[in-house]
Amino acid sequence: MSELIYGRNAINEALKNGRVIELYVIEEVSKKMHFDHKVIIKKRSELDRMTRGANHQGMVAKVKTYQHYELKDLIKKENGLIVILDGIEDHQNLGAIIRTCDCAGVDGIIYREHHGLGLNATVAKIASGALEYVKVAAVTNLAQTIDKLKDQGYWIYGTDASAPNYYNEVPYDRNVALIIGSEGKGISQLVAKKCDYMVKLPMRGHINSLNASVAAGIFIYNIISSKR
Repeated sequence: MSELIYGRNAINEALKNGRVIELYVIEEVSKKMHFDHKVIIKKRSELDRMTRGANHQGMVAKVKTYQHYELKDLIKKENGLIVILDGIEDHQNLGAIIRTCDCAGVDGIIYREHHGLGLNATVAKIASGALEYVKVAAVTNLAQTIDKLKDQGYWIYGTDASAPNYYNEVPYDRNVALIIGSEGKGISQLVAKKCDYMVKLPMRGHINSLNASVAAGIFIYNIISSKR
């Protein structure tokens, strides 16, 4: 199985990991960059058609399909950090969160399969190569997955604007599963009921919410800092 990805960072990391099957570049790029892979020269208009007009930066690659991990691959015995996405539907948000998780050293991401959310070219481009390194698991039932994480010693931290605690007022010296909800609906009631802590970010301006990927970054780095 294969799929197309585009963008220099995403393709360069795929090349490092030996996942590129075919590499298509425009002539200008082929003259500026050295590739340890056979290059197929294409016109920019051809790459535009292949990517449906996306910002491909003159490079497109056919790669081995991104594979999801099993839940057991993300679990650690101690000091673990897993990010769970509940209701995130936007591929750009998913890609941005994957990039943040790689930078922060998060053990993996779990999301619920729905509305076609998956590991596609848009996610790979926005993740800027991080999709090659972050373990991502897709599950059909988040509530059951949370129960399994609890059985493995994880504490569950939900995020909500009306939570009783600010993000820096609770302990994180344990295995942590952080749940990020959608910007509009937040996390579901069923998932919220399973949380050990509910936390929020301070909002002092006129807008009362952040982009999901931005909020995730703040929560994640606070947890990392607290664990240190």
